[in-house]
Amino acid sequence: MQRRELLRLLAAAGATPLLSSLAQAADSGGWQADFEASDAAWKIGFAAPPADLPLARAAVRGRFPDAVAGTLYRNGPAGHALGGERYHHWFDGDGMVQRFVIEGTQVHHQGRYVATPKRVAEVRAGRRLTEAFGTIPPGVEPPDSPDSINVANISVLPLAGEVLALWEGGSATRLDARTLATLGVKTWRPDLAGMPFSAHPKVDPDGTVWNFGVGAGRGLLALYEIAPEGALRRAAAVPVADLPMVHDFAVTERHLVFLMPPLVYDAKRKEAGANFLDAHVWRPELGMRALVVDKKDWDRRQLLTLPAGFLFHVGNAWEEETRRGTRIHIDYVRSENASAVFTTNRELMRGRRVKSTDPRLTVATLQLGSGEATQTVLELDAEFPRIDPRRVGLRHRSVVHATEGMRDPPGFGAIARTDVETGRSQRFAYGANAIVEEHLFVPDGTGPGWVLGTVLDTARKRTLLSCFAADRLAAGPVAQASLPYALPLGLHGAFVPA
Repeated sequence: MQRRELLRLLAAAGATPLLSSLAQAADSGGWQADFEASDAAWKIGFAAPPADLPLARAAVRGRFPDAVAGTLYRNGPAGHALGGERYHHWFDGDGMVQRFVIEGTQVHHQGRYVATPKRVAEVRAGRRLTEAFGTIPPGVEPPDSPDSINVANISVLPLAGEVLALWEGGSATRLDARTLATLGVKTWRPDLAGMPFSAHPKVDPDGTVWNFGVGAGRGLLALYEIAPEGALRRAAAVPVADLPMVHDFAVTERHLVFLMPPLVYDAKRKEAGANFLDAHVWRPELGMRALVVDKKDWDRRQLLTLPAGFLFHVGNAWEEETRRGTRIHIDYVRSENASAVFTTNRELMRGRRVKSTDPRLTVATLQLGSGEATQTVLELDAEFPRIDPRRVGLRHRSVVHATEGMRDPPGFGAIARTDVETGRSQRFAYGANAIVEEHLFVPDGTGPGWVLGTVLDTARKRTLLSCFAADRLAAGPVAQASLPYALPLGLHGAFVPA
């Protein structure tokens, strides 16, 4: 099949698995009642702000270093309820982008819902009009395009003076970097309109942006190469048998690396009325497949296999030449199964805590040519891994990540920086009432750098922004800003220096 025909099919499919079913959700209103009845203090992190959050000033303790003067953008699901109905999965909520402007002893915050066509239409109607990742509300109509169901709720990509709010099943959404006003969908090229553009693009040290998109209904993986100034260089779609749910990937100097868990889309389940999530089947016999694609020639691909497991996020990958050929090292966060996405992240919408298997920081080695693939699971629970952005695709040692998973509240209570070669880790525990969100590494010239991130204080009902010296994490924050309110728990973000 010609590449342009593959692109046409993928653009037409986009989030096709999401488009077909009109099944009614059972007891939909009960989820909102359950949430309201819950006495869990942490449920404030999954409440739906009724409107945008205007610019507000935070109370600052200490002083944020000059290297972190700039803007931290964060994105996540926030619009969980509408018209008395509550979504059945955390990942369904309409996206809200947070903007933290940092300057020494001052931090200002604002938050705005991404005004996607879906959100605008549903708010106007006062009810849900279409299905979502893990919910089929009653009385929904079939969407007329992939972007009519786009919630833009996972991450952000600052690019060419704008900020792109990212989802997975359709286009990126353009935002004004200063006001967060929604400017419309990003169309890289007319024939690519509506194609899946994933939420974890990778930016090479030279500024080149790499990304992918999954067209599960067609078994097609979209690939993108974007120049530092924001112009599309290349896009193509490659066929992948038994294409699974892929959320993240990695790059090296010469390759794109996809770890593919055995959570595979089954069209028959979707046709029978399942939502998109429940149309996936756990097939451990497939193992964890590693697809390695040559950056220069996307037709050069190799498939290797690791033990079966599930993942959301990858830290980084790098390659070296050995006597046996090219060897790729990749670290990622591995779970034994997909219980977190099927159960834990659902029950949160009821205000209930259901513990899933602990994800572990894992280091894998892929020997190209021979196809040998091995891994080491570190005895360290982890999520939201981030590295020094200057080391993307290059050899690295340190990964910043959340750790110390809790039974109640959900999520993680500490932030850590771990050496993936030795397993040694330093960490800071926020306390029993804190839910740690993603923290980023911010470079500072040739110095050790800084760690910057947010945490929800469930006891004080407010969100905190903290900054740590990267080499003295256990010493605690050198500066901390406290908002006068709690933000909904989000997913991913990006820092833009002033």
